[in-house]
Amino acid sequence: MFVDSHCHLDRIKLDAFDNTFDNLMTQCRQAGIEHMLCVSIDLDSYDEMRSRVESYPFVSVSVGVHPMADQSSALDAGKLDRLAADDRVVAIGETGLDYYYHKGDPQWQQQRFREHLRCAVKHNKPVIIHTRDAADDTLDILREENAQQCGGVIHCFTETQDFAEQAMQLGFMISFSGIVTFNNADALREVARSIPDERLLIETDSPYLAPKPHRGKQNTPILVKHVAEQLAELRNTSVEHIAEISRNNFYRLFSLAGKS
Repeated sequence: MFVDSHCHLDRIKLDAFDNTFDNLMTQCRQAGIEHMLCVSIDLDSYDEMRSRVESYPFVSVSVGVHPMADQSSALDAGKLDRLAADDRVVAIGETGLDYYYHKGDPQWQQQRFREHLRCAVKHNKPVIIHTRDAADDTLDILREENAQQCGGVIHCFTETQDFAEQAMQLGFMISFSGIVTFNNADALREVARSIPDERLLIETDSPYLAPKPHRGKQNTPILVKHVAEQLAELRNTSVEHIAEISRNNFYRLFSLAGKS
């Protein structure tokens, strides 16, 4: 049984599932997906996302504003704080820094990132980190905001071995997505070989970043097995072992105690 530690279920197009969300959930369960974390990208759509997964106990949610969200929409820190208190919310984010798409003044991104980290520390809930072309600033802000107090995960990991080691020193887990299967991901595969078992997570980031052999198509949690297969090959172990350790790490990080 697999856990998809990061997906955006509310963004998946349902054409292939008879246009019903329940059919998507049924097929995920039939494919061996034991639990999913549906990750928030903005507060405006949070209520709809939360409502959509309400009747599925094997789906948890996070709350947060993606770093690529429109900077004209100021973060409502009070609303974030209120939503974070919901028992269904197991994490804060995704949040972080993305300098690839935002090459100008990064201060608004950094302030938004800090607000999320303060919320995570306050509520003692792990934080989900997105970082791209911003490695040094990401690590600096994590330290400055005492992120080791809440811990979390570097999701969709694409950074270096050194970054991974520094993040793990702060208590963070490292999550690999379908990118680890891509032809041009040799450097990432080297990092994936070295992450300790107790720090490893797997994800799809659905509906984005479908792994080989489905690259270019819509991604769903059903395809997380391909990430596990790639990691098993890289780490000279079984898919079952990758599924087990990533599942146990997920439940421990998000304090879910094997909830399925």
